[in-house]
Amino acid sequence: MQELEVELYFSFRSPWSYFGASLMYDLQREYALQVNLVTVNPIYIRYHEFFDKAHDKWRPYFLTDLLRYSEYRGLPIGMPRPDPINVELPADDPGHLVHKLTPLGLAASALGRGIEFAREVSAVVWSGEIDGWDQGDHLQRAAARAGLELADLHQWVRDNADSWPRQLLANDRALEQHHWGVPTMVFDGEPFFGQDKIELLLWRMQQKGLQKR
Repeated sequence: MQELEVELYFSFRSPWSYFGASLMYDLQREYALQVNLVTVNPIYIRYHEFFDKAHDKWRPYFLTDLLRYSEYRGLPIGMPRPDPINVELPADDPGHLVHKLTPLGLAASALGRGIEFAREVSAVVWSGEIDGWDQGDHLQRAAARAGLELADLHQWVRDNADSWPRQLLANDRALEQHHWGVPTMVFDGEPFFGQDKIELLLWRMQQKGLQKR
């Protein structure tokens, strides 16, 4: 059975990416589908002015929709503790905790377990069930659930220290060809923005011959 492929543009700071990774992981298990994780910088880093220019109704609606979608999907959601982005820091500050996660996402993709790693780690950050996700063995255990060793991911990051930052910027530029937000899925050159477009994505892939495993 031939597998189809789809790209998932994903940020570790996006709760919607957390939802999207979980749903796309489920699709990969059910269908003859390869989900290729494409980790990008958070929108705070790519478009910091987005938040400055947002409508005053944006934030309250965002939170309402987030809780509603969590209830609808049965996926827990909570404020990350700590936030991968420190809003007190400039967008280009290296102190943002997301910089600990983003290269690991690139490493997981290189080692063939990108969507699995994104699903597990984003749940650790966004489920609201863990205080101090960046401490202790939370990331190590999440990597193990994804079929990876955290030490191997860190080794990949060290071994590719000269190339992975360029790859990350290339991923950001590739997203820009389709959309500016995450999660964005791209199938056969066609973008689908938002976790609520996954059903539409599935319909399109089934048109192109996607079958259950």
